[in-house]
Amino acid sequence: MADMKTEVNRRKTFAIISHPDAGKTTLTEKMLLLGGAIRTAGSVKAKKSAKFATSDWMELEKQRGISVTSSVMQFEYQGYKINILDTPGHEDFSEDTYRTLMAVDSVVMILDVAKGVEAQTKKLFKVCRDRGIPIFTFINKMDRFGKEPLELFEEIEEVLGIESTPINYPIGMGPTFTGVYDRFEEQIEYYDDGEKVGTQEIQDYDDLQEHLEKVTDQATIDQLMEDLMLMDEAGNEFDYEAVKEGKQTPVFFGSAVSSFGVPTFLEHFLEMAPLPATRDSSKGTVKPTDEEFSGFVFKIQANMDPAHRDRIAFLRICSGKYEKGMTTWLDRTGKQMKLALPQQFFADSRENVEEAYAGDIIGLYDPGVYQIGDTVCGSKNIFSFGDLPQFPPEHFAKVRPKNAMKHKQYIKGIQQIAQEGAIQVYRTPHMEETILGAVGQLQFDVFIYRMKAEYGVDLVMDTLSFQIARWVAEGEVPEKLRRTSTNMMVYDYVDRPVMLFKNDFNLEYFQSQNESIILSERPPKTE
Repeated sequence: MADMKTEVNRRKTFAIISHPDAGKTTLTEKMLLLGGAIRTAGSVKAKKSAKFATSDWMELEKQRGISVTSSVMQFEYQGYKINILDTPGHEDFSEDTYRTLMAVDSVVMILDVAKGVEAQTKKLFKVCRDRGIPIFTFINKMDRFGKEPLELFEEIEEVLGIESTPINYPIGMGPTFTGVYDRFEEQIEYYDDGEKVGTQEIQDYDDLQEHLEKVTDQATIDQLMEDLMLMDEAGNEFDYEAVKEGKQTPVFFGSAVSSFGVPTFLEHFLEMAPLPATRDSSKGTVKPTDEEFSGFVFKIQANMDPAHRDRIAFLRICSGKYEKGMTTWLDRTGKQMKLALPQQFFADSRENVEEAYAGDIIGLYDPGVYQIGDTVCGSKNIFSFGDLPQFPPEHFAKVRPKNAMKHKQYIKGIQQIAQEGAIQVYRTPHMEETILGAVGQLQFDVFIYRMKAEYGVDLVMDTLSFQIARWVAEGEVPEKLRRTSTNMMVYDYVDRPVMLFKNDFNLEYFQSQNESIILSERPPKTE
């Protein structure tokens, strides 16, 4: 037990969230660089060179310079075992991000200094707040012009409804950016040409002014002193309990692309970020140090290794210790499973795991037995951590292979990608046509790309005018209502009936005329 407690206390598992282009993948890379996990960081923008962001493992991500899947990376730093989940910033992939947020103990939110709080950040933040996940804010791109720090704090508090407290404070911005003043350590961290060029301990504000007079202009110094005094007088005091409850966010400033402020941020973060937390389950509270092994599947990914056409189920360990070859039970089916070759990840590369503890993310080889939301238990006394968020699709399209001779590969690809949960696959009752449903349009682009790249199948896609999907939870839809000008009945990949509607009015009319039919936004659970 002593060993287990020591190991659990070393774990820090967090996700990085932001609006697209705020610098999320770049910050991830710089942390990996610090931990010695990689030797060079490929900037997401460096499309002409052979370097690409390590956390963007899919070929499409490298081409477009955006993340379209949640990547999992693990490394050690200063005695801590760190699990980072880099999430897609694009709104079309919010479902993958939401599920990922269920698997972490804290979140790092990146804001672009010029743009502040953006639309996608608000959405993701709401999920964090609803779950009470501690949030740490990194304000990026300080080497460019942007909003004043006080304006950003106000925006965080007004738009997101959370207190903010700066741990360090920027000295200037854009061309006058000189570094940051660390309010906790009482020292200046100098910035020059994109490199950290040393620190200077400070006795008091007079001492701070004296040192800054050698390196920056008087207007920058005056502004800093005014802001610091205002923070001391009227700012929020750092409150660790409020941070743990997700009610206050510590704020850091830096420039991820030049690594400035990243080491300081990571060191402060590791001190402040919470350990693996207790979790509610159908049998009550599960503690990370409980002896019995447990975890849940929050993501499934096919073809991370295209050479082997494999499928990996990502499992967040919630309690106990994983040991190689251990026997477990699946809550949904009650079946016994042997965890033979779990792996830990570094984007698309991986290595076999001998042991793992609460907080760790491991990948289970999946022959098609796992579903997103499954709970894996270390004894026959099975229980569940509950369902993960699922969002009804809002975009629909009919697809077929361009070449009928590729039908076998087409069916295999559709089945495997559907099980990942990013895209819904339906079939029509008589013609057996394939209908796709997605939360966002970009998911269709990714689907077409992956079918070609991973299965060798070119697709023909026709967009449909439906906007709403509802599962038939109770009752039977009469034959004459199964296909009309405003709605259509299809079946999902486990043969549950689903009604598609063109708009809210059509849905409401259908419900008012068919009160015996109960429709649901979420699919009923199946074995």
